[in-house]
Amino acid sequence: MNDRNGLDLKAIREILERERAEIVDLSDTTEDERRPVELDQQSVGRLSRMDAMQVQAMSKALDVRRQGRLVIIETTLRRLESDDYGYCEICDDAIPAKRLEIDPSVRCCVKCAG
Repeated sequence: MNDRNGLDLKAIREILERERAEIVDLSDTTEDERRPVELDQQSVGRLSRMDAMQVQAMSKALDVRRQGRLVIIETTLRRLESDDYGYCEICDDAIPAKRLEIDPSVRCCVKCAG
């Protein structure tokens, strides 16, 4: 399974698994920022609460993006297992190694992506 079409599949798997671990760690680290903001105006002023709500909204938006990237990584890892990796999902031609080096999770060749 290694070195299909000039690709080092073991290295690609390691890159994807490392990115997956980083995403999970980041999501766990920022979990407190996504929790509902307390409405206790005696201990927190209105502007401080608004700042906290803004931080919460940004953290939620970032986590949605992280979860989307996680889905892409999981899909790519499944493609590696099924030997579909490195081939365009639309035309089934081989995706150039240079394109996969830039982003190991691309699913289409340049022609079909455009």
